[in-house]
Amino acid sequence: MRCPFCSSDDDKVVDSRLAEDGAAIRRRRECVSCAQRFTTFERIEEVPLIVVKRSGTREPFDRTKLIAGLRAACKNRPVSDLVLDELCDAVEESLRLRPEDISSEEVGRAVLERLRDVDEVGYVRFASVYKGFEGLGDFEREVGLLIKTTAPKTRG
Repeated sequence: MRCPFCSSDDDKVVDSRLAEDGAAIRRRRECVSCAQRFTTFERIEEVPLIVVKRSGTREPFDRTKLIAGLRAACKNRPVSDLVLDELCDAVEESLRLRPEDISSEEVGRAVLERLRDVDEVGYVRFASVYKGFEGLGDFEREVGLLIKTTAPKTRG
């Protein structure tokens, strides 16, 4: 590490701590040449997540596009931005566990799997775009599947 004060590349680590909830390591360093102290951060360089679209084109995973789709599906629903961010985090994390590129269909399925438990109306809205609903029958089929997979609500 090059000293920001004298440009020497000879330093020693004085202290190391976890930072950013364990996503980085903060290191206090001391330059051996000029004795000035400075801080550096060490982070994992993430490999870009590549999504293969239906057309066969490949593009990097775009979290903002996913969040925008989720917000549109859950518009005027009692779902907070924090919940949508957490859902997006969970989807992205599960996709990063796969060793190869992922298809847009896999992204959609991962979202629907989690959105079902968050908001059923948002689920149907997202499914209508993701699955390309063309008529009322598509909605009826999806709601029927949703009813079959959702546990009955207790009356109290």
